Amino acid sequence: MKFVTTPLPGVSVVDMERVYDERGFFTRVYDADAFPLMPHIAQASISFNPHRGTVRGLHYQQEPFAEAKLVRCTRGAIFDVVVDLATRRWFGVELTQDGARMLFVPEGYAHGFQSLADDSEVTYLISQSYRPDAQRGVRWNDPAFAVDWPLDVTTISDRDRAFPDFAS
Repeated sequence: MKFVTTPLPGVSVVDMERVYDERGFFTRVYDADAFPLMPHIAQASISFNPHRGTVRGLHYQQEPFAEAKLVRCTRGAIFDVVVDLATRRWFGVELTQDGARMLFVPEGYAHGFQSLADDSEVTYLISQSYRPDAQRGVRWNDPAFAVDWPLDVTTISDRDRAFPDFAS
């Protein structure tokens, strides 16, 4: 695995190193020795998004249940976004089923994505078990962050649409 730094501290694009032979390829998705940033995985989850333009997020868990995530697109394509709530800066990267890239989201950041293709699927390795009482979020179109989503939003949950302005 190769870790590519981003403008946000602790956020990394992870390029998987594929080894090819006549059978196809092999790559490590996670290795605790090579990936000390996330030494514990408590949960693995999948989200499926049938419609291009769907936005999920921007979500985070409140302390002491903050979670780190390792995100991989296993079908279709997504624009994956991390928001630093302290500085109000964001970073986005395209992840695809054909790419050998993942995104590491450390604790304390808000995370979300937009599906760029119909029938997109995302797999998450998560450092904490989900706690509904600790779930928080910021609105996908909050002017405090001005995330530049690549597509018009076609589908978003009522909960994600109703998050208050971050400044309020």
